[in-house]
Amino acid sequence: MIARKTERRRGEALEAAILVAAWETLIEQGYGNLTMEAVARRAGTSRPVIYRRWPNRAELAVAAMRHQMKVTPPTIPDTGNLRDDVVRLLQDVVARRTRMGTLISVELSEFFRETNSSPAELKTQIVSRDQRVMEVVLDRAIKRGEIDDQPIKPRIVSLPVDMLRNEMMMTLKPASDTVIAEIVDDLFLPLVGYRRPPAK
Repeated sequence: MIARKTERRRGEALEAAILVAAWETLIEQGYGNLTMEAVARRAGTSRPVIYRRWPNRAELAVAAMRHQMKVTPPTIPDTGNLRDDVVRLLQDVVARRTRMGTLISVELSEFFRETNSSPAELKTQIVSRDQRVMEVVLDRAIKRGEIDDQPIKPRIVSLPVDMLRNEMMMTLKPASDTVIAEIVDDLFLPLVGYRRPPAK
Protein backbone atom coordinates (compact mmCIF):
# COMPACT_ATOMS: atom_id res chain seq x y z
CA MET A 1 0.00 0.00 0.00
CA ILE A 2 1.37 3.39 -1.01
CA ALA A 3 0.87 6.26 1.37
CA ARG A 4 -1.09 9.14 -0.05
CA LYS A 5 0.60 12.41 -0.70
CA THR A 6 0.32 14.78 2.23
CA GLU A 7 -1.99 17.70 1.52
CA ARG A 8 -2.82 20.78 3.57
CA ARG A 9 -6.31 19.89 4.64
CA ARG A 10 -8.25 21.12 7.61
CA GLY A 11 -11.60 20.72 9.24
CA GLU A 12 -14.16 18.52 7.53
CA ALA A 13 -11.92 17.67 4.56
CA LEU A 14 -9.18 16.35 6.82
CA GLU A 15 -11.64 14.48 9.03
CA ALA A 16 -13.27 12.83 6.00
CA ALA A 17 -9.87 11.75 4.65
CA ILE A 18 -9.00 10.16 7.99
CA LEU A 19 -12.32 8.34 8.22
CA VAL A 20 -12.01 7.02 4.67
CA ALA A 21 -8.49 5.81 5.44
CA ALA A 22 -9.70 4.13 8.62
CA TRP A 23 -12.58 2.45 6.78
CA GLU A 24 -10.31 1.16 4.03
CA THR A 25 -7.88 -0.18 6.64
CA LEU A 26 -10.74 -1.96 8.43
CA ILE A 27 -12.00 -3.51 5.21
CA GLU A 28 -8.62 -4.60 3.92
CA GLN A 29 -6.81 -5.57 7.12
CA GLY A 30 -9.40 -5.94 9.89
CA TYR A 31 -9.67 -4.26 13.25
CA GLY A 32 -6.57 -6.01 14.58
CA ASN A 33 -4.43 -4.03 12.15
CA LEU A 34 -6.21 -0.73 12.64
CA THR A 35 -3.56 1.48 14.17
CA MET A 36 -3.34 5.24 14.36
CA GLU A 37 0.00 5.04 12.57
CA ALA A 38 -1.43 3.01 9.69
CA VAL A 39 -4.40 5.35 9.28
CA ALA A 40 -2.22 8.46 9.52
CA ARG A 41 0.10 7.12 6.85
CA ARG A 42 -2.79 6.24 4.59
CA ALA A 43 -4.54 9.58 5.09
CA GLY A 44 -1.35 11.60 4.68
CA THR A 45 -1.50 13.12 8.14
CA SER A 46 0.01 12.52 11.59
CA ARG A 47 -0.97 10.48 14.62
CA PRO A 48 -1.39 13.53 16.90
CA VAL A 49 -3.93 14.94 14.44
CA ILE A 50 -5.96 11.74 14.69
CA TYR A 51 -5.64 11.48 18.47
CA ARG A 52 -6.99 15.01 18.87
CA ARG A 53 -10.24 13.83 17.28
CA TRP A 54 -10.44 10.21 18.43
CA PRO A 55 -8.61 9.21 21.61
CA ASN A 56 -8.46 5.51 20.74
CA ARG A 57 -8.86 3.20 17.77
CA ALA A 58 -12.26 1.90 18.92
CA GLU A 59 -13.78 5.37 18.66
CA LEU A 60 -12.04 5.88 15.32
CA ALA A 61 -13.47 2.59 14.03
CA VAL A 62 -17.02 3.54 15.05
CA ALA A 63 -16.62 6.97 13.46
CA ALA A 64 -15.31 5.40 10.24
CA MET A 65 -18.27 3.01 10.01
CA ARG A 66 -20.74 5.78 10.78
CA HIS A 67 -19.15 7.93 8.08
CA GLN A 68 -19.38 5.08 5.57
CA MET A 69 -23.10 4.70 6.30
CA LYS A 70 -23.55 8.46 5.90
CA VAL A 71 -21.88 8.66 2.49
CA THR A 72 -23.81 5.60 1.22
CA PRO A 73 -27.31 6.35 2.53
CA PRO A 74 -30.23 4.02 1.83
CA THR A 75 -32.59 4.94 -0.95
CA ILE A 76 -36.31 5.19 -0.22
CA PRO A 77 -38.14 3.08 -2.81
CA ASP A 78 -41.52 4.19 -4.11
CA THR A 79 -42.91 1.40 -6.29
CA GLY A 80 -46.55 2.13 -5.56
CA ASN A 81 -47.17 -0.67 -3.08
CA LEU A 82 -45.83 -1.58 0.35
CA ARG A 83 -44.78 -5.11 -0.51
CA ASP A 84 -42.49 -4.13 -3.35
CA ASP A 85 -41.18 -1.10 -1.45
CA VAL A 86 -39.99 -3.28 1.43
CA VAL A 87 -38.49 -5.86 -0.94
CA ARG A 88 -36.55 -3.12 -2.75
CA LEU A 89 -35.41 -1.65 0.56
CA LEU A 90 -34.05 -5.01 1.72
CA GLN A 91 -32.33 -5.62 -1.62
CA ASP A 92 -30.64 -2.25 -1.17
CA VAL A 93 -29.55 -3.26 2.33
CA VAL A 94 -28.00 -6.43 0.92
CA ALA A 95 -26.14 -4.45 -1.73
CA ARG A 96 -24.81 -1.91 0.77
CA ARG A 97 -24.24 -4.03 3.83
CA THR A 98 -22.87 -7.39 2.72
CA ARG A 99 -19.31 -6.31 3.37
CA MET A 100 -20.28 -4.39 6.50
CA GLY A 101 -22.05 -7.43 7.91
CA THR A 102 -18.99 -9.61 7.43
CA LEU A 103 -16.81 -6.96 8.99
CA ILE A 104 -19.00 -6.66 12.06
CA SER A 105 -19.48 -10.38 12.62
CA VAL A 106 -15.95 -11.61 11.99
CA GLU A 107 -13.28 -8.96 11.72
CA LEU A 108 -14.45 -6.92 14.71
CA SER A 109 -14.28 -9.70 17.29
CA GLU A 110 -11.26 -7.98 18.82
CA PHE A 111 -13.20 -4.70 18.90
CA PHE A 112 -15.98 -6.31 20.92
CA ARG A 113 -13.51 -7.79 23.40
CA GLU A 114 -11.64 -4.51 23.68
CA THR A 115 -14.75 -2.40 24.27
CA ASN A 116 -16.78 -5.03 26.14
CA SER A 117 -19.63 -4.41 23.71
CA SER A 118 -21.76 -6.40 21.26
CA PRO A 119 -22.86 -6.20 17.61
CA ALA A 120 -26.24 -4.93 18.81
CA GLU A 121 -24.61 -2.06 20.69
CA LEU A 122 -22.43 -1.23 17.72
CA LYS A 123 -25.49 -1.22 15.49
CA THR A 124 -27.11 1.50 17.58
CA GLN A 125 -24.04 3.67 17.08
CA ILE A 126 -23.61 3.31 13.34
CA VAL A 127 -27.06 2.50 11.94
CA SER A 128 -29.70 5.14 12.43
CA ARG A 129 -31.52 5.66 9.15
CA ASP A 130 -33.11 2.27 8.41
CA GLN A 131 -36.01 2.64 10.80
CA ARG A 132 -36.75 6.18 9.58
CA VAL A 133 -36.67 4.96 5.99
CA MET A 134 -39.11 2.19 6.87
CA GLU A 135 -41.35 4.74 8.59
CA VAL A 136 -41.50 6.75 5.36
CA VAL A 137 -42.41 3.59 3.45
CA LEU A 138 -45.13 2.77 5.98
CA ASP A 139 -46.52 6.32 5.92
CA ARG A 140 -46.93 6.03 2.16
CA ALA A 141 -48.71 2.69 2.62
CA ILE A 142 -51.13 4.30 5.07
CA LYS A 143 -51.95 7.04 2.56
CA ARG A 144 -52.58 4.40 -0.12
CA GLY A 145 -54.90 2.52 2.23
CA GLU A 146 -52.71 -0.59 2.40
CA ILE A 147 -52.44 -0.56 6.21
CA ASP A 148 -54.43 1.11 8.98
CA ASP A 149 -53.31 4.44 10.40
CA GLN A 150 -52.33 3.22 13.85
CA PRO A 151 -49.09 3.05 15.86
CA ILE A 152 -46.70 0.26 14.91
CA LYS A 153 -44.22 -0.89 17.53
CA PRO A 154 -40.60 0.08 16.76
CA ARG A 155 -39.50 -3.56 16.93
CA ILE A 156 -41.94 -4.43 14.15
CA VAL A 157 -40.86 -1.42 12.08
CA SER A 158 -37.24 -2.55 12.25
CA LEU A 159 -38.01 -6.27 11.96
CA PRO A 160 -37.34 -6.73 8.22
CA VAL A 161 -33.89 -5.10 8.32
CA ASP A 162 -33.04 -6.74 11.65
CA MET A 163 -33.91 -10.19 10.34
CA LEU A 164 -32.05 -9.59 7.11
CA ARG A 165 -28.97 -8.39 8.95
CA ASN A 166 -29.09 -11.44 11.23
CA GLU A 167 -29.35 -13.72 8.21
CA MET A 168 -26.24 -12.22 6.63
CA MET A 169 -24.29 -12.26 9.88
CA MET A 170 -25.13 -15.92 10.48
CA THR A 171 -24.40 -17.10 6.94
CA LEU A 172 -21.70 -14.56 6.01
CA LYS A 173 -23.37 -14.42 2.60
CA PRO A 174 -25.69 -11.98 0.81
CA ALA A 175 -29.32 -12.84 1.49
CA SER A 176 -31.15 -14.24 -1.53
CA ASP A 177 -34.33 -12.83 -3.02
CA THR A 178 -36.11 -15.93 -1.68
CA VAL A 179 -35.07 -15.10 1.87
CA ILE A 180 -36.13 -11.48 1.38
CA ALA A 181 -39.54 -12.59 0.09
CA GLU A 182 -40.02 -14.86 3.11
CA ILE A 183 -39.19 -12.05 5.53
CA VAL A 184 -41.56 -9.66 3.80
CA ASP A 185 -44.46 -11.93 2.85
CA ASP A 186 -44.52 -14.42 5.72
CA LEU A 187 -43.54 -12.19 8.63
CA PHE A 188 -43.61 -8.45 8.10
CA LEU A 189 -46.73 -7.84 6.00
CA PRO A 190 -49.04 -9.92 8.25
CA LEU A 191 -47.72 -8.10 11.33
CA VAL A 192 -48.55 -4.65 9.93
CA GLY A 193 -51.96 -5.79 8.64
CA TYR A 194 -51.15 -5.31 4.97
CA ARG A 195 -53.98 -5.49 2.48
CA ARG A 196 -53.35 -5.00 -1.20
CA PRO A 197 -55.57 -2.25 -2.62
CA PRO A 198 -58.08 -3.43 -5.18
CA ALA A 199 -56.98 -3.08 -8.80
CA LYS A 200 -58.25 0.05 -10.47
